[in-house]
Amino acid sequence: MSAGALGPEFWRGLRLLIFDLDGTLIDSKLDLAQAVNATRAHFNLPPLPHEEIFSYVGEGAPLLVRRALGHTEDDAWVEQGLAFFLRYYREHMLDNTVPFPGVREALEQLTAAGLVLTVLTNKPERFSQHILEGLSLARHFRLIYGGNSPALAGSKKPDPMGIEIILKETGESKQHALLVGDSAIDVLTARHADVRVCGVTYGLGSDQLAANPPDLFVDTLTELAARVRC
Repeated sequence: MSAGALGPEFWRGLRLLIFDLDGTLIDSKLDLAQAVNATRAHFNLPPLPHEEIFSYVGEGAPLLVRRALGHTEDDAWVEQGLAFFLRYYREHMLDNTVPFPGVREALEQLTAAGLVLTVLTNKPERFSQHILEGLSLARHFRLIYGGNSPALAGSKKPDPMGIEIILKETGESKQHALLVGDSAIDVLTARHADVRVCGVTYGLGSDQLAANPPDLFVDTLTELAARVRC
């Protein structure tokens, strides 16, 4: 369902937006793919096709690395790979990463409209903060929670704990919240937390959304901002 197809009652009282990061706010796929293949090269493994790597993204760096190393059960090897991946990615996370079209404009509009904007991602918190600061987007967000945020005690999406903590921190109720993401993980997170969810059609995991439909789809975040402000 498109944003325009929903009646005004859907938008009434909306005060809190919870954004996924990779595939929703930022196009980070090339930097992630290059970091994965650098990690594989470190272990004398051949590169993987980028499209295969993209399918591994969304559930946090440890699982990404495990999948990239052939879905290995060797935890020690994964730890070594993760350490290399994080070092490499830390140095290169802004080489090619950019906001998706319309993100800057939408965040400006939503901030001006007085909505509370937050980020909930499975990416490490420090990396998420650094990328958003590097792209001059961090100022829009009251809270930025990542997959390793101490407050989340190791929980990651689709666990609803992140949403529950954001609701508590902002003082908002679930009836006034909307999660915005690009993947089935985001939809499941919202369902587990009993909040509404908007899917974007352009992200890394958007091909999963037909089987895990959100409450609505938008093609750009400016489309969402226009509906929220109407």
